[in-house]
Amino acid sequence: MFEQTEFFHQLSQMSPLLWVAFIPAFVAIYFLPSIIASFRNRRHLGKIFLANIPAGFSLIAWMALIIWAFTGKQKKAAEQGTQ
Repeated sequence: MFEQTEFFHQLSQMSPLLWVAFIPAFVAIYFLPSIIASFRNRRHLGKIFLANIPAGFSLIAWMALIIWAFTGKQKKAAEQGTQ
């Protein structure tokens, strides 16, 4: 069985170049619901982003945010000009 101390030992053995690739990839996956909502021009982007901060630790909440990002309402043309 893979123990937690072994996991941290493996992380500490990673090269700096691998960390440079790992950290942006982790952040992009963590904030994927917010990124999707931004590209799909969702009205509740701010709420999705704020909910994404704590929800990223829970797979179920993260999946719910992904669904919200895909199915939420789009901004109206008048709202797009003000922001």
